[in-house]
Amino acid sequence: MSTLLIKNARYIVSCDSRDTLYERCSLFIRDNVIEYIGPAERQADQVIDASRMAVYPGLVNTHHHLYQIFSRNLPEVQRMELFPWLVTLYDVWKNLDEEIVSLAALTGLGELLKTGCTTCFDHHYVFPQGAGDLIAAQFRAAGQVGIRFHASRGSMDLSRKDGGLPPDSVVQTIDAIMEDSERLVRVWHDESRFSMRRVALAPCSPFSVSGDLLRESAKLARSLGVRLHTHLAETRDEEEFTLDKFGLRPLAYMESLGWTGPDVWYAHGIHFNDGELRRLAETGTGVAHCPISNMKLSSGVCRVPDMLDLEVPLGLAVDGSASNDGSNLLEELRVCYLLHRLQNSKTAPTGYDILKLATRGSARLLGRSDIGFLAAGMAADCFLIDLERLPLVGAQFDPQSLLGTVGFKGPVDYTIVNGRAVVQNGELVTIDEAGTAAKANETVRRYLGRT
Repeated sequence: MSTLLIKNARYIVSCDSRDTLYERCSLFIRDNVIEYIGPAERQADQVIDASRMAVYPGLVNTHHHLYQIFSRNLPEVQRMELFPWLVTLYDVWKNLDEEIVSLAALTGLGELLKTGCTTCFDHHYVFPQGAGDLIAAQFRAAGQVGIRFHASRGSMDLSRKDGGLPPDSVVQTIDAIMEDSERLVRVWHDESRFSMRRVALAPCSPFSVSGDLLRESAKLARSLGVRLHTHLAETRDEEEFTLDKFGLRPLAYMESLGWTGPDVWYAHGIHFNDGELRRLAETGTGVAHCPISNMKLSSGVCRVPDMLDLEVPLGLAVDGSASNDGSNLLEELRVCYLLHRLQNSKTAPTGYDILKLATRGSARLLGRSDIGFLAAGMAADCFLIDLERLPLVGAQFDPQSLLGTVGFKGPVDYTIVNGRAVVQNGELVTIDEAGTAAKANETVRRYLGRT
């Protein structure tokens, strides 16, 4: 057994159902579980003096494309919107292999950990022929850095010759997709409380997969007891596509294939109308909000205040690093706050509302009741920020809203996942950061054919 005491924290922002804010209290962890929060102190194997610090629940990222880290900041796509952006980058992504996916995952997951994220869901849907076991490579990388990781067995079966966007070399048959999906769930999915590894089934989008693939994926996911995820209502182009091809708006099309319910969440969800928002709320279907990606690709502004009013399940996400160009959920949190203040003024969510989206809300999307807030019996996932620093002078009086209203730049002081301090004094302790960056940059140059 191992124990960890976060001693005499200036604040502990719990994000629990009562919005409890602890002051000058300690948090005691035994193995991977929070055992106690309160004024008393206990003996522990490791002690962190948190007298200058705020403690927050670990952030939960509900939509990412880690492989895209190796194609970010490419000048040729910086002014494109989604469809031409995808068509251009598919010709890069068709060269993925296990080494590239592994190093991209180490890079992105490391950045997430350094900025307070303790759980990441990744949507991987590009499987070039002969590329190897890419999901296994991701799980190995997640285990190496020490993050709680949800992978997806994404998929595409419509190539350009079928009216889709991707090239032939990265699409697969439905039979091959179903067989590999079942294998990955059997090998990697762990449904137990405090699990570090889970799998979801995640066909890419209505414009790169067939209705048959969507229908069969839903059936298989429910037979295996795993969740369903895809992109939806991200752009007007997608809306025009489904109306033209199927005579249905995107949500109606997905619902006709069994894709609504509390086990389903969509990435983006920008272009839902009033009736569709009510339908999401009625069915418990969730949305991963990706504000920076939505802004960068000029896709639009998600109706977050309306979703919150209707109690649509809602979480926060960074999206792929090529449509963001980073893996920093703290940055996403502040941009989310500012975007909706600009768009909605007095009806916009507060900084604390956005923090709860990135913690409790995101945990709900992933089907987790063991992460997302700090309380006895919950997973020992949290991060700590020293408040006694120049950029936070005068910002200490509302720690619940701080990360939205003021924001925090740079690495956090500590990130703890499953009871283990994987970031200490702003540095990853699980991998060699400099060595990983050097190897990743060398691999990027080979992958892109650039020097």
